Amino acid sequence: MSRTVVVAPRGELATVDTSATVRLMSRLLDPAPAARAAARAEVLDAPHRQMPPVLFALSENLVADGAMPDAARWFYAGQLRARYDACRCTDTTAAQALAVLRDRFGEPVNRWAFADPARVRRAAVRAVAWDRAAPYDYDHRWIALHGMGAFTGDGNGVSTPSAEWAGVAARVRADYLSGLREVLREQFGQR
Repeated sequence: MSRTVVVAPRGELATVDTSATVRLMSRLLDPAPAARAAARAEVLDAPHRQMPPVLFALSENLVADGAMPDAARWFYAGQLRARYDACRCTDTTAAQALAVLRDRFGEPVNRWAFADPARVRRAAVRAVAWDRAAPYDYDHRWIALHGMGAFTGDGNGVSTPSAEWAGVAARVRADYLSGLREVLREQFGQR
């Protein structure tokens, strides 16, 4: 027997509003092509304002329309942003959100991208370039809602000091590209 337990966030987590993200993801994944297209246009107008789960949903939206290079780019951009948010979060258990998103949205993108090493490399490099250039105009604390601290903690002090964020972003991008090189070497014997 399954049961849903609703936990009201406390402290600063009580101010994290993900309702617009949930609504936008629903519209991106709507079965009606016109609704999906309108949501896609809204996201692409200002993707830097979207929480990473929206970028994952955008990738599925693009897969549904057969736009695989763009789907891969936004899937990998979502991964980068979610990793960055996880690294800024003081609750290490919140990083599990990334695995959930990757499992939910990744299969069609990765199947297509990894059919050709140039595809995956191109998509990942495009995602990193966009991430480097685009501001982070969303509430990065969304990820803290997915950690154990949201259930057991007081909901305060959920982020590392902002003075560290630029270094964290650079490290996440470097680690991402290093991981890509390792995967390409393992799967294709390439760098």
